Amino acid sequence: MPGVDHCLQEAMAIPGAVGASLVDYTTGFPIAMTGAAPNSDHKAAAAGTADVVQAATSRSLFVSAVPHDLLEDLIITTTGGYHLLRMVHTDFDSRLVLYVWLDRAQGNLAVARRRMQKLADELVAT
Repeated sequence: MPGVDHCLQEAMAIPGAVGASLVDYTTGFPIAMTGAAPNSDHKAAAAGTADVVQAATSRSLFVSAVPHDLLEDLIITTTGGYHLLRMVHTDFDSRLVLYVWLDRAQGNLAVARRRMQKLADELVAT
């Protein structure tokens, strides 16, 4: 998959980035990963990412009032960090999510979210 390594390298350049991965959220399979993962387990983090995305996409609670509105991202905050999940929308199946774990003291949530949007868009363009 061209562009994946570059995408993750750029994700790790986001201030405060601790780890990053690209996950197939239909299977929980990590396509690529770099840096650290919660509990030092990239596979478990990928499976957890998939669970969160599937929960958000399958529940009417999160449905938008706008017809055909798409989920863009999910943000989970903890006292020590931010977990950002950015959907990678493609023309064919949109099964990928870009996951970045940020250290809360060093990261900037707004900056990270904007950078992830750009990275997801660039990944689709490659």
